[in-house]
Amino acid sequence: MSLAQLHYTSATGGDGSGTGEAEPIPARFTAVDAAIPASVLTEAGPLLAYGTPAGMEPRLGDAALRALPEALSFSVLSDGSHLLARTVAVRSAPGSDVGFHAHAVHLPAGTRLPGGALPITACRSARWAATTPDRTLPGPLAALPATGHARDREALNDFAVSRGPWLAGVLADLRRLYGRDGAGRVVLVERQSADVARWIALACVALPRELAERLTFTTYTRHPRRAPQQIVGVLPQDAHALTAPGFHVHTCTGPRPEGTVADAWAETAARIWRSRAPELFREAAELPGEPFAAGPVAVTALCAGIALGTGGRAAAAGWAAERPYALDAKRTGQLVDALTAPGVDDRTGPEFDAAGRLFAALDGRSPASTTAPLAAMLVTEAVRGGNGSVELPGRSAFSGPEGAAVASVLGPEILTELSGAGVGLDVARTVQLLRVARLLGVDCAELLPAVVRRLAPALLEPGDGEPGWAPALLELMDEQFDVRTALLGALDRIAPQDPSGVERLLGRVPLPFTGTQSLPHLRMCAEAPEAKAGCGADRVGAVHRVLRAAGVSPFAEPLVLRTAVGLVWEAGAGNGPMTAGEARLLLEAATSDAHRTAGTWSHLVAAALGAPAADEGAPELAHDLLRGFPQEIAGRERGALLLLEFAREIRSDAAAPEWAERARALRADAEPLEPEVLGHAYGALATRLLAPDRPEAELYALVHSGDRDLIAAYERAARGPGVRSRLKAEPAYAADCFAVWTAHPHAGAEWSRTADALLEEVLRPAVRTLSAEDVAAVEEAVGSSGSSGRAEAFHDWNRRGRGALGRISRRIAGRVRRG
Repeated sequence: MSLAQLHYTSATGGDGSGTGEAEPIPARFTAVDAAIPASVLTEAGPLLAYGTPAGMEPRLGDAALRALPEALSFSVLSDGSHLLARTVAVRSAPGSDVGFHAHAVHLPAGTRLPGGALPITACRSARWAATTPDRTLPGPLAALPATGHARDREALNDFAVSRGPWLAGVLADLRRLYGRDGAGRVVLVERQSADVARWIALACVALPRELAERLTFTTYTRHPRRAPQQIVGVLPQDAHALTAPGFHVHTCTGPRPEGTVADAWAETAARIWRSRAPELFREAAELPGEPFAAGPVAVTALCAGIALGTGGRAAAAGWAAERPYALDAKRTGQLVDALTAPGVDDRTGPEFDAAGRLFAALDGRSPASTTAPLAAMLVTEAVRGGNGSVELPGRSAFSGPEGAAVASVLGPEILTELSGAGVGLDVARTVQLLRVARLLGVDCAELLPAVVRRLAPALLEPGDGEPGWAPALLELMDEQFDVRTALLGALDRIAPQDPSGVERLLGRVPLPFTGTQSLPHLRMCAEAPEAKAGCGADRVGAVHRVLRAAGVSPFAEPLVLRTAVGLVWEAGAGNGPMTAGEARLLLEAATSDAHRTAGTWSHLVAAALGAPAADEGAPELAHDLLRGFPQEIAGRERGALLLLEFAREIRSDAAAPEWAERARALRADAEPLEPEVLGHAYGALATRLLAPDRPEAELYALVHSGDRDLIAAYERAARGPGVRSRLKAEPAYAADCFAVWTAHPHAGAEWSRTADALLEEVLRPAVRTLSAEDVAAVEEAVGSSGSSGRAEAFHDWNRRGRGALGRISRRIAGRVRRG
């Protein structure tokens, strides 16, 4: 195969630039192979152009001329072909301006250099020409054999070590060039173009072969923004303006870069170069994996004894876990030894997770002597590192002497922490320690009751979704029957105190309690969501349903009653407060003894005290509660229930005399009193005193009590729809109300204001709706209930307006006294 060549040379006869300015030196093609299309020449010119370094003297000596940068470039053209070229500074005669000469070979699309050589290996080939050949067509060129530092392994190793701080960053940016968008350029700032060539050489060794063959580059340019290659070499004076997006600039002549590179492949490749072991890249290429996969290079490096960071170790362990068949026994052992080497203090969670997966992949495939170090490292991390996500090995991994050795070291630490020396253990930590204790055969039987007492309440901490410790907890309960039995028993015992919390836990974690344990409270909590949804508004029905799920009667085990009530009504159950009607049904469904033992009587009392004033079931409930729980109910609550019972007595005409005085005394004993309870008692009293058959002495006591709340309750009752309707329908009732509301003009300010308001705002509107015949009947009834003066007063009141009200009241009072 003969390579198609071309030569591109700067103009002669004093037309060269030679000033060191940024403008390119004028040039022309001086020899072109006939096989090269004209379109290639059009693109090649700008690629081969050369600009002398900024600030260069126009006249240079021979040594200075040879020190000018060479531009070795490999470029892809629009038709898919490639151009490999070397451009050097030259001059036509001593003392003349500096020009350049470019010698290039053209590789049609789909072809490579002879022997599959990488383009960068031709960097120092002796076949590159610095002048145009004597004939128009260049002579045949079969190859560009590599010589010099591209083949000098030690020189390249030395260079890699000298550029160690920049290696990982450069390689990481190179990897990004082959990402999805493939955009951007890596700019290498070096004082010597030969050093850029060394960079490209070491990059091509690290890159996958098929990508290294297509890597485009130029070792030197004055115009990096125009350069289309993937790697661009520039001098320090030309790098200052490269701040636009897409340029990954590495100034290898300045301070060392700060920070770390979060790229496991690049970091591992850099460590291989710094360890002077580039041959490992060929070994890694023989292992399965995608391009730029960190696993193969990390495994190869670790097996060769090269220390890696946590990212590299995690990548190696993860790769080997997915392909346990890819390594022979020797390299598997080397990898495990490297991963578990002592003295490493930077291991991270992802690394331990990968090590756990590797153990699972090797367990049963490799000898126990190979996997034992991994198992020991994992349980040590679980105990000392507090890593709750570590995938623990199986119990068989610790059956041999290796397991006994680990247990002798970690066992005392586990027992000390579980015993309570480390107060405040969280759920994940406790579960992890119990699991490790079982793996190592550490006896925790004596500590288990205390551990479970601390663990069970911690499970009830509120949260959304499945907690992170749930899988480990379920595995623990599946592995250890004694722990499962003790923990479920503890949860069943605390369920009556926090049924909603246990219900929430069972909704988040499917605890296994389908065995022979009774666990009535847990079964109720598990049934509660479906029971409440199925019964809807019938909350008492939901209580009976969850009680059936318990499998025991509340008469035999009263605490199930507390759990049931808590599941339906306690805070967190998602319902409103218990009503008086529901409380009466619950009281009837179970004896007072059962409620007393369960402590649910307090819920019944709260239902009575919180019932609306219009709920007539509250006084009946209060009566039953006072009879059923005489010892439990005391203090303010007892006074409030007595007020409700007083309302019941008023309504049933069973109340002892002196109602107003008794109501006020009971209120004083019940302070601070619920407004609803006061509304029950005062409302019942007021309603009864608005009836025609009321005890007059009780009415007189209310009128003259001066109690603002009691008189206000009377006014509210008088303004109710029942009184208004009766005033319009019964002339005798209207006459009775007129007599009462005008009979006590000197009873006090509260009563006088109330009576005046009721006469004008309740009675007068009612009388105005009556017919003349009915008005006459009212007047007659007023007269028949007292003196003739009262009837005359009603006549005047009905005929006159509001201003006469006070005078009429005083006149009635005078006439009544004279009568």
